[in-house]
Amino acid sequence: MATFAPRTTKNDQDFLPLKGTDHVEFYVGNARQAAYYYRTAFGMSLVAYAGPETGQRDRASYVVEQGKIRFVFTTALRPGSPIADHVAQHGDGVRVIALEVDDARQSWLETTARGARSVAEPAEIADDYGRVTTSSIAAYGDTIHTFVDRGHYKGAFLPGFRAVHEDTVARPTGLKHVDHMVGNVGWHAMDQWVEFYAQVMGFQLYQHFDDKDISTEYSALMSKVMANGNGFVKFPINEPAEGRRKSQIEEYLEFYQGPGVQHIALATDDILFTVARLQAQGVDFLTVPHTYYTELAARVGSIDEPIEELERLGILVDRDPEGYMLQIFTRPVEDRPTLFFEIIQRKGSRSFGKGNFKALFEAIEREQALRGNL
Repeated sequence: MATFAPRTTKNDQDFLPLKGTDHVEFYVGNARQAAYYYRTAFGMSLVAYAGPETGQRDRASYVVEQGKIRFVFTTALRPGSPIADHVAQHGDGVRVIALEVDDARQSWLETTARGARSVAEPAEIADDYGRVTTSSIAAYGDTIHTFVDRGHYKGAFLPGFRAVHEDTVARPTGLKHVDHMVGNVGWHAMDQWVEFYAQVMGFQLYQHFDDKDISTEYSALMSKVMANGNGFVKFPINEPAEGRRKSQIEEYLEFYQGPGVQHIALATDDILFTVARLQAQGVDFLTVPHTYYTELAARVGSIDEPIEELERLGILVDRDPEGYMLQIFTRPVEDRPTLFFEIIQRKGSRSFGKGNFKALFEAIEREQALRGNL
């Protein structure tokens, strides 16, 4: 069942207007190596750095970009810090989902007044390139949302970071922006976090999938997609559902040691090019059986892309009343079966590939079985 949130008009009141995803910060065991992987495999460019050489004594951070996507990889320089503790518990994972706003102070006031737990009060930082105001609130698990107002800043990333002007390592793959980010939460916690995004951040229910939509012979999950007023930011929230065996959500929660970001969907305008480049550069993707493609034309109708090319690359297709979309999912990008990525191209569709759920989750279960976790 698909129920889309209405697009906000200029007359609508939005107490938390978001301009989009500013950046995603990962706490990792080795930020230098993590950044190198995303530069060589995903094609992102190193644009900024902060560490001991820039006066940052407890951590090192590398900022990589491609299109409007900005990832920050941060590692602790000594044990016993909150960064090191986060990595010890969760492995490499997302700590910060940063959202760009016009007023970080007002964003903090609006959300904390509605019940958000403050992580960092509004603070202004500045250097020769201008000033940035940030503030932070808690989300599910150890994940936080940071509001970033960079309207008066011209530097590479944030004050305190040193710009990197040329990256000879990066091999671009055509990635454009973050389409959505999916959070996994515990048993019966989905509605709690749906209410959080609705009441605290003013999001609307964009789409809802129950265990009849997302199930296989062995496992199931439930998901609700929350979107902000202009639709620029979309957060699907997953929880486990009863099944005969352990679901992918249960496996994630076990290995991540709690709720967290399960996957990040990255948009492209040419998924055939992007996936071919990613595969050539070492990114591993889930695969589906040949029968998926023999039935594809009957299920989705006419599409622009050759089906044989989609099968060669392993790309999935689904259609809704507004158009169609193409998607593919990586295997987990770390040794713990936690974080993975989706590559997505939308051709009118605003949905999330409901018609692909069965094939996709059976593919995930095959991977779980190989790990001995199904």
